[in-house]
Amino acid sequence: MTQTVFPSWPDSAPKLIDVAAGRAPADTVIRQGKWVNVHTREVLDGHDIAIVAGRIAYVGPDASYCTGPDTEVIEAQGRYMIPGLCDAHMHIESGMLTPAEFARAVIPHGTTTMFTDPHEIANVLGLDGVRMMHDEALMQPVNIFTQMPSCAPSAPGLETTGYEISPEDVSEAMTWPGIIGLGEMMNFPGVANADPKMLAEIAATQRAGKTVGGHYASPDLGPDFAAYVAGGPADDHEGTCEADAIARMRQGMRAMVRLGSAWYDVEAQITAITEKGLDPRNFILCTDDCHSGTLVHDGHMNRVVRHAIDCGCDPVVALQMATINTATHFGLERELGSITPGRRADVILTSDLRTLPIELVMARGQIVAENGSIAVECPHFDWPKSATGTVHLGHQLTAADFELKAPEGANSVTANVIGVVENQAPTKALKAELPVVDGLVEGTGDVCQIALVERHRATGGVTNAFVSGFGYEGPVAMASTVAHDSHHMIVVGTDREQMALAANRLAEVGGGVTLFRDGEELALVELPIAGLMSNRPATEVAAKAQKLVEAMEACGCKLNNAYMQHSLLALVVIPELRISDLGLVDVRTFQKIPVLEPMS
Repeated sequence: MTQTVFPSWPDSAPKLIDVAAGRAPADTVIRQGKWVNVHTREVLDGHDIAIVAGRIAYVGPDASYCTGPDTEVIEAQGRYMIPGLCDAHMHIESGMLTPAEFARAVIPHGTTTMFTDPHEIANVLGLDGVRMMHDEALMQPVNIFTQMPSCAPSAPGLETTGYEISPEDVSEAMTWPGIIGLGEMMNFPGVANADPKMLAEIAATQRAGKTVGGHYASPDLGPDFAAYVAGGPADDHEGTCEADAIARMRQGMRAMVRLGSAWYDVEAQITAITEKGLDPRNFILCTDDCHSGTLVHDGHMNRVVRHAIDCGCDPVVALQMATINTATHFGLERELGSITPGRRADVILTSDLRTLPIELVMARGQIVAENGSIAVECPHFDWPKSATGTVHLGHQLTAADFELKAPEGANSVTANVIGVVENQAPTKALKAELPVVDGLVEGTGDVCQIALVERHRATGGVTNAFVSGFGYEGPVAMASTVAHDSHHMIVVGTDREQMALAANRLAEVGGGVTLFRDGEELALVELPIAGLMSNRPATEVAAKAQKLVEAMEACGCKLNNAYMQHSLLALVVIPELRISDLGLVDVRTFQKIPVLEPMS
């Protein structure tokens, strides 16, 4: 394995100075483009960029004086020269890809920097899993910085993870070369209540001079929010409305606003900039969660920037939100995020600032993609056997494991039901009157069963409840070992036999996502690494994921990106109602509640 820690600016300074002074030739010169300067919010026509040792030495109207006979000259031909795009908050595992394959997928879209939080694999494999992600990230030809996961479990006492992250783990990780800070602090009640473990993790990060990531998923902007901000998290991506963005920026946080595969939070919040006129420097764009289908067919950060522009944002301001604002937030303004001397030569050529076609991508002074095709290798980590074979059910499941017994003598019951909200991470806490057949509670209409199957310690535990919003018709079940954040197995279905088939199938293949109808498997995405990721190229994984989407639609599910909604139903730090291996959780109160209301 070869890690690549990019040489620092001071190490490169003599070469940069000599090229800028005209005493030495540049490695590469980009000639005569429109320089998009994100520091001054200007577009300056007729400029050159001189590059040496992977960094920018000069930007100005004429780099001919530092162009030698062996200098590679790239003709911009009047195109815009913009900084490589940065994703401020994301989880590589959500793409179902390894860091190498994720990089390979997004580089042609102009993403040259990612700030990743591998808390998905941390829940399954602990610190060892984080280290594997970190090490493969450092091997890539683009910048992948790792945030040390903070919350495994995300809500102590309400879920059981495969491994737990400790303050000692955080302290150790802060010494690793690719660690940029602490991943999203999801235990926001813990911070607001001064939980010693959470504060110890924050303190270890701050002592290392690194950034503490935030996650405040409550709509309450009162004292609990004030206490959370006082605890140290520097950003937050859980806002869903304009008031959320304004509150975070007013309190000195960065409002990270996401457009992922299923989270559409930009349009509702960007009005803080476009209509209220707030200073945009504290507004940052990110994806959070993008699956492989989105990456292959729609794009990555280029998609987010285009969307922000479509929502009324000035194109250069939108670019600031995906470049210099992000770099500044993580203390890297002097390292990346702009086309200025000393910075890494991460440059995109595009012929239009609004539609943003990505025509050439350069990272660290090397052409990495052109016209949608990758031009470099993305090296792979040698994943050990310990990273596979992580699905342990304890026994072969049967339909009986998914039975939910009604109180004796009841003909119907009142159930607490998880209500899926399209295109948003939060759910609704609903109630439904459900029939009882032969002593068992049955779903009806749009209400079907959901089960959380323990898969880390082979306990054989199955938690059963109800969910609405998927619209499945007929005997259907979908199972996934991607179940944020504890990553047990979520099974949603209208038929208990199908639920057992789907769950057992994932145990057989070592993890992934599968859909059964009438005893037939309609789609399967194998995810052998920690039950979260494939080691196959994004195009192959996207094709299987697309087949899954089509199968879900054929079974009556019309939700946009319904798989992402499915995989979030165990995330016990986002309101209102979630399922865990310990029961049904009301995230508004952080209390377990009964699936069935007591009989009156």
